[in-house]
Amino acid sequence: MGDFELWRKTFPEVSGAVMRMRNKSFSDGAIPAKYKVLMALLVSVMEKCKPCAQSYYRKALELGATDEEIKEVFEVAITMGACISETWAREVWKYGRNIENQGESCCK
Repeated sequence: MGDFELWRKTFPEVSGAVMRMRNKSFSDGAIPAKYKVLMALLVSVMEKCKPCAQSYYRKALELGATDEEIKEVFEVAITMGACISETWAREVWKYGRNIENQGESCCK
């Protein structure tokens, strides 16, 4: 028995719920399934989840995504990753400039 099968057998309620969410979330609706999977690929890349990214890459191909579509997903992920990093760096920089006025910590 593989790890995934053992996981599902050991935690049927949890793993079953996740599978039901995936089946619902990635089915055709107002947005076709292919585009939902491409969105999941984008998020997986940005969240740095290699198994998810690889899985959604394969699923996108199965649903008819082209190499060009996947390339554009990667371009958006790269662009947004840089944007998000810049935004948080600016926030921390602003904090650092006013640190003596704040006196807050997440780790009190």
